[in-house]
Amino acid sequence: MNAIEVRDVHKVYRRYGRRKHFGTLKSALLSGGVLRQMRPDEVLAALKGVSFDVVAGRTFGIIGRNGSGKSTMLKLIAGIGKPTSGVVRVNGRVSALIELGAGFHPEISGRENVFINGMMLGLTKRDIARRFDEIVSFAELEPFIDAPVKTYSSGMYMRLGFAVAINVDPDVLLVDEVLAVGDEAFTHKCLDKFAELRRRGRTVLLVTHALDLVTRFCDEALWLDAGTARAQGDPKRVIDAYLMDVAAAEDRRLSTPDSQLPATKQPAALRNIDEAATPAVAASADQSQDLFKASEGRWGSREVEITAVEFLGPDGQPSHVFQSGDAVQIRMHVRAATPVRDFAFGIAIFTAEGVCCYGTNTHIEGASPQQLSGDGEVMLAIDRLDLVAGTYKVDVAVHRQNGAPYDYHRLLYTLRVASAVKDTGVFRPPHRWTFSDGIRITGLRS
Repeated sequence: MNAIEVRDVHKVYRRYGRRKHFGTLKSALLSGGVLRQMRPDEVLAALKGVSFDVVAGRTFGIIGRNGSGKSTMLKLIAGIGKPTSGVVRVNGRVSALIELGAGFHPEISGRENVFINGMMLGLTKRDIARRFDEIVSFAELEPFIDAPVKTYSSGMYMRLGFAVAINVDPDVLLVDEVLAVGDEAFTHKCLDKFAELRRRGRTVLLVTHALDLVTRFCDEALWLDAGTARAQGDPKRVIDAYLMDVAAAEDRRLSTPDSQLPATKQPAALRNIDEAATPAVAASADQSQDLFKASEGRWGSREVEITAVEFLGPDGQPSHVFQSGDAVQIRMHVRAATPVRDFAFGIAIFTAEGVCCYGTNTHIEGASPQQLSGDGEVMLAIDRLDLVAGTYKVDVAVHRQNGAPYDYHRLLYTLRVASAVKDTGVFRPPHRWTFSDGIRITGLRS
């Protein structure tokens, strides 16, 4: 038996802008513009022919980007709105954790609001009285339950709304991104309540960006994208497809370099380098600090130019999104209008906050330049990109051996590192855990 049935559902929103106001009905009719003025300025299709079933007693997750239609679908199932076309059927009592505390009156007490909100959700006064202590205890509001709701903090307000909705004992529970209603302990209590509902055979429809919750709780998942259903089925398979699409979109966005920015004034650390300076980009500690404080931009004499920069993944294909530990190649395309004999190539990786993770150049690694002329390619191969998950900026440069720049690109290229392990810091060294007899641990990811 299906608890929820959705058949070819479309939902269209119409937006009306500022309209000409007629003085009288007669003037409106004489102008002949009544029907024209009633047309919407914009039509937005939030859902476009979505169909799915949720079997009774199962937990069903809906995922997708912001604006994909997830919350709209949940509101249609909750009966808050009506589809423009198509059919939505729900069997059993529904409780919706969508807008927690909707209907609470700020001037009356939490106690009175519990009774009012409970009756709005379909309970009788006797039912609410029987569950009242459990509701208040769950919300952790015993000392404040007789105070006016207007004196509650936002967290208290949301916890009370959650406690009422979750204790209605629904046949179908609709949940829309409401787990951030308290501290860590309260969140665990909410998750335990979901697990209890699952054991009791209740149907749960969960809309969330927390993909780990979908993997943990859901029997099936649906991926909505721009109002259409892109994938449905096993949660892990659907989430993997969704993440691949997100990574592809992120890669397309990051593939547009910031190098279109106008040339900027080079830092004093580089302007002050002369032919007798120490042969490295970071000629001194002070200069290095000044350089790392420099804002993004591009500078140099352009006798040699960097014409393009690419990041290549383990498959040799250009990408801007990598898994921690991937093999990565950074490729620079360079061009020298006239032959030069004094040159070095440099690359540095920074966190989004500007902390240098690693930097090197061919000069400090002992290379002896011979000649650079015409077009060429420079490749730095990194066997393992052992960085924690995050966003990183990359500097590339071609300069004289004393550091004077031909072409310096500062923080103009972005790469994203992803990891299933949410460790902290910057560097993620290859490692392993070992345990003595008597210590049993499973599911450890390294």
